Formats: sequence, C-alpha cells, structure tokens
Amino acid sequence: MVELGDYNELEIAREVDFGVYLTSEDGDILLPTKYIPEGARVGDTVRVFVYRDSEDRIIATNLVPHATVGEFACLTCNDVSPFGAFLDWGLEKDLLVPLNNQKNKMQVGKKYCVYLYLDEASDRVVATSKLGKYLQNENIQLTEGEEVQLLVAGYTDLGTKVIINNAYMGMLYKSETFKDLRIGDKTTGYIKLIRPDNKIDVTLRKPGATQKTESDEASDKIMRLLEQGSGWLPLSDNSTPEEIYQALGMSKKTFKRAIGGLYKAGKITLSEDSIRLA
Repeated sequence: MVELGDYNELEIAREVDFGVYLTSEDGDILLPTKYIPEGARVGDTVRVFVYRDSEDRIIATNLVPHATVGEFACLTCNDVSPFGAFLDWGLEKDLLVPLNNQKNKMQVGKKYCVYLYLDEASDRVVATSKLGKYLQNENIQLTEGEEVQLLVAGYTDLGTKVIINNAYMGMLYKSETFKDLRIGDKTTGYIKLIRPDNKIDVTLRKPGATQKTESDEASDKIMRLLEQGSGWLPLSDNSTPEEIYQALGMSKKTFKRAIGGLYKAGKITLSEDSIRLA
C-alpha cells in the first residue's frame, strides 16, 4: 500500500504526454513531467513523495517537503480561511491545519510548530498545533548526557521549548541559551536532567566539559584568531551573547572567563568595544 505523506519507492509503468504513471497497490499514480528524475525510464524504480493534490488526486513529486507524516515541523502560514489555515510545507499544495486543530487561531506570515498526520476520515495529510497527545511523556527512552536533536518550538518566561528527537518536549533554560534561537531552528543538544515528573531539561553544552577545559579552549581560540588576524577583535564585555556566539561559537559566560584569564596573564588588553593583543 502506498504511504501518503511519505516517501515511496515506485516503478515507472508507462509514459504519457504529461508525465509518467507509477505502479502501486492503490492504482497508478501520476508523476508529472517536471518531477521526473533525469534519465528515468519505464521499468525504473524512483523514490517519490506521495500526497493528494488540490483536486484530491493522489500524485507523486520529487520535491522535498519540510516534513512528512509523523514528524513535527515549524511552518509559515500562507493563508487562512473560515475552515482552517494553510502552511507552506515545500510543495505546490499548502498543508491544511483545520480550525479545530489550531491551539491559537493562526495568522498569515507567522510560523507555527505543528505535527503532521494522515486524517482517517478524509485520507489527507493535515497538521495540528495541539501537540500534547503526539508527544511522549512516559517511558522516556533517553539518558542524561545523551546527544539529541532539538527543534525550537516556542518560548516561555523560563526559556525555550524544544522538541527532542521528534518525540519529547524539553526545556532549554535561559541560563543554557548562548545563541539566538528562532522557532523552527534545529540544533544539537544534550540531555541535562530527566525530572521525576518526566519533564526534560536540555543543554547546548557537551557533557564532561569542565569550566577549566571550556575556558582553556576558548582562550586558545581567541588567541589564535587574534594572532591570525590583525591582533584585534570587535568584541568586549558589552557584546551581546548572540554577537559572541556568531563570532566565536561560545557563550558570553565562557568568553568573559577566557578574556579575564588572558588579561590577567598580560596577553591581551581590553577596551569598551574590542580586545587586542598586548
């Protein structure tokens, strides 16, 4: 059976003027001419994404959607109507979020974190921003210190909400956030703590890195950049965490500890807007 909203390996059955038909247990599926892989012929097997087009026909494409069925994604709202919102998911037909699937009423131009699933009643791929029942909160298969993939899902007063490994909701506290994170960003993180109530804290710092090790590595990096450049960097205590992370890939706390040590050692001089080799 063909998997709607996912990738399928299907054989080219025959050619027509407007594309090729692919063989499946659900009948032949059109792959329009513009999506046929170069050099593909009758009898070849191609990997395609299958979904329903604007006329409700099952159709194939070699376009890559931003997410498939069973995945979380943060997508931009392109349009709204009385019965739902339409999100850009990288295909010609936008992804529907029915009105009753919206946690808050969606607005054009804003980005929302949603879960994609196949609606049994309509046999269409739809999305929901009511994520709770699609997130695991029991029998957590994670260990503290484990490297994980994070999807930035939203913000709270405490920090940044992230979806861990497409399965769990976690919290990246403000004290652990040393780079600018926007909804939809993906980044590597680490499990810091799994609480008794199954809430999960994450960090962007690799476990086992002591403050001294981090400071030493940061000091070496700053000195290397100063020596390889003009002996000057446009960073200081007044720089924002985002500016420091973008330039050096480290937190402001680590940066301040490193330049403090270099200054005490007489290796650099400090000013309000820069650091220089002594």
